[in-house]
Amino acid sequence: MLEKVFKAYDIRATYPTPLDEAIAWRVGYAAARWLTERAHKDGNDAPQMRHIVVGRDMRKSSPSLSAALKDGIRDFGANVIDVGMVDTPMTYFAINHLHCAGGIEVTASHNPAHYNGFKISRVNAKPVGTGSGLEVIHEYARACERGAAESRAGRVEQLDLWVQYRDHLLRLLDPSVLDGSRVLRVAVDASNGMAGTMAPRVLRGVAGLDIEEINYDNSTGEFVHEPNPLVEANLEMVRRAVIAGKKDFGVCFDGDADRCVVLDETGATVGCDLLLAALATDALKSAQGAAVVYDLRSSRSVREAIVEAGGVPVESRVGHVFMKAKLAEMGAPIGGELSGHFYFADMFNTDSGVRAFLAVASLIARAGKPLSQIIKPFQRYAQSGEINFENEDKLGALAALRKAFPAGKFTELDGLSLDAGSWWCNVRLSNTEPLLRLNLEAKDAALVHAQVEALTPLLGRRAEGH
Repeated sequence: MLEKVFKAYDIRATYPTPLDEAIAWRVGYAAARWLTERAHKDGNDAPQMRHIVVGRDMRKSSPSLSAALKDGIRDFGANVIDVGMVDTPMTYFAINHLHCAGGIEVTASHNPAHYNGFKISRVNAKPVGTGSGLEVIHEYARACERGAAESRAGRVEQLDLWVQYRDHLLRLLDPSVLDGSRVLRVAVDASNGMAGTMAPRVLRGVAGLDIEEINYDNSTGEFVHEPNPLVEANLEMVRRAVIAGKKDFGVCFDGDADRCVVLDETGATVGCDLLLAALATDALKSAQGAAVVYDLRSSRSVREAIVEAGGVPVESRVGHVFMKAKLAEMGAPIGGELSGHFYFADMFNTDSGVRAFLAVASLIARAGKPLSQIIKPFQRYAQSGEINFENEDKLGALAALRKAFPAGKFTELDGLSLDAGSWWCNVRLSNTEPLLRLNLEAKDAALVHAQVEALTPLLGRRAEGH
């Protein structure tokens, strides 16, 4: 069953088959072994390097999976600091605040309610994925046997860090919103996920935030709508609230609240790449010459905006493992992906939905104008959005694309990117399915449509829904 639950960047599957408590124990034991070994290898031998943070989301299966996971950690001999039912960014915060060997969040993020899984981070909340330790944890999990290993040598400590987490976050909010001299009306859809626990503890009581709370109840572990804000249909409730309530903006969080999608005051969805361009422009006012990291699918206007604001644009592969590493390497204050993950140096180079929320609130307060007007200067090109193509010969399709455009400029940072002058695109290979993912941009919508049609025979058959 282990092979079915270990993915490229985390551990995730349906519960109780194939993911169950027996596997959770193995993950706990194996992760504790690798995290403590890695801390020692890196020269971190302080006593807290035997401590591992454990948080969980609100899913029905999370309490029992968390209990088995903690047993595995203790059986290895490491200590557990249980921070309770928290958003994933809180677990990242706890790892850093407590200077632990790492941490594990029990969550399936935006997946449906019958899924669950584990997000593992090491010292400083650095991500653990394939190539950065997850494959070793997989091997350790295969090798361990519960009966022979049970010892409960490790301790468990329950710790409530909400006050410290809130204090850390609110220090990052513009003072005019914090003291109420600028009041923002906001609609927040928690998607019945962990934002329903986090947002009241962090955002309630802030003088300058007048929040309409939507889908905050996460007591049942079920969702009114899928907790994936990238699907437009899942934004309808917050969109209606923004329009009816004449809000300054709206936000929809995903299941574990490490990402969000923002709507402007008209109810229009703000592209995450264009939002990054605006946030980066704001951040660079106090960090001239700094790098800003963006995923390579982003609009060309992101690179242009960073340069115009005096920053250094840094392109990254798609995925939190690569984004976090690049943010740390470049010392960048901010980074972002099309998927709604926004990364911040002041959040330990991790992704945080609530930190993105605070950044948007601060941006609007400082700009003194509607979000739609803030975003408008970055709406320079037409975009296709991500289109999936079914193809059993993905590498063959990329070779055909190269051959079809001999004069094009190609790069291979993540899949294949083509700059054809008046239009440009990226084609990525799915890690798990026979799919190619196309993102194409051009100077106008007609050219986008024409080029997508021209590329379709090379890339395969459009997947259902595209």
